[in-house]
Amino acid sequence: MGWVAGPRLVSATANAGGLGILAAATMDYDQLSSAIDEVKAATEAPFGVNLRADAPDAAARIDLLIDKGVKVGSFALAPDQDLITRLKDAGVVVIPSIGAKRHAEKVAQWGVDAVLVQGGEGGGHTGAVPISLLLPQVVDAVDIPVIAAGGYFDGRGLVAALAYGAAGIAMGTRFLMTADAPVPDAVKDVYLSKDVNGTIRTTQVDGVPHRVLRTELTEHLDGGNPLTSLPRAVRNGLAFKKISGISFADLFKEGRAMRRRQELTWSQVVMAANTPMLLKAAMVDGRPDLGVMSGGQVVGVIDDLPTVEELLERIMAEADAVLTRLTSS
Repeated sequence: MGWVAGPRLVSATANAGGLGILAAATMDYDQLSSAIDEVKAATEAPFGVNLRADAPDAAARIDLLIDKGVKVGSFALAPDQDLITRLKDAGVVVIPSIGAKRHAEKVAQWGVDAVLVQGGEGGGHTGAVPISLLLPQVVDAVDIPVIAAGGYFDGRGLVAALAYGAAGIAMGTRFLMTADAPVPDAVKDVYLSKDVNGTIRTTQVDGVPHRVLRTELTEHLDGGNPLTSLPRAVRNGLAFKKISGISFADLFKEGRAMRRRQELTWSQVVMAANTPMLLKAAMVDGRPDLGVMSGGQVVGVIDDLPTVEELLERIMAEADAVLTRLTSS
């Protein structure tokens, strides 16, 4: 949830009893350090930081988490075993996100504490298998807690996930569509206007499957081709380089790591440069017409913007009501 899961949303989630996760991929090292300090000043509850294992300064960021006493480290992409070991040795809970049974089995062997499994309904980078099929596969394959993501928004979904064997649920789009999310109102209005067919899963944003809101821009991108996408991707990559302060050497190193870890072509690696800037245009600059908005299919069943505290209280009350009904029938 780059540009969205910052200190404001994370601290609100932590104070409401959830586990907020800082999205560090769109922050440079100093920004991440400041964001951690801001969250710690706003809450005494535990929170986490989401890292990119293929970032050039991943090791330094892990040292930062350890030094600042962050309780949870999560990974959006396949983590490195050495990075997991360093976090575990320091007492940090490690929760990578995975999208396939084999990935869960692999990281479980490396000693992670839990896995977050996202079904194809979920927003952002996602696979094709729905959570109703993927979740039971993963639960049966590993003996560590499994957190379910993709399509969750209420207490009924929480109970359903628990019935499949999950330890809990994670939500992205639902938290984005709250009063505490630092997203411009004009962008939230776009989300509220969508139905369950209002998203598109495409590889044309950044080279890998990415679920985003269906807009004139994303439909144009989806119908494009590498010859038209590459120049735009290069421009956006250079713009993100300027914002992040990353050097050309590190940019190339990161691209090479992405290519190796995700088995991308160089063309896809260059296209991946689209993502940070296209997301920023909407989520920060408030220009949904110029940007890309990640979102799950669940966007079509959300029609309000509660505070995070109101949302979590509602979900827990709904879950209690469903469990009471099921156990009394």
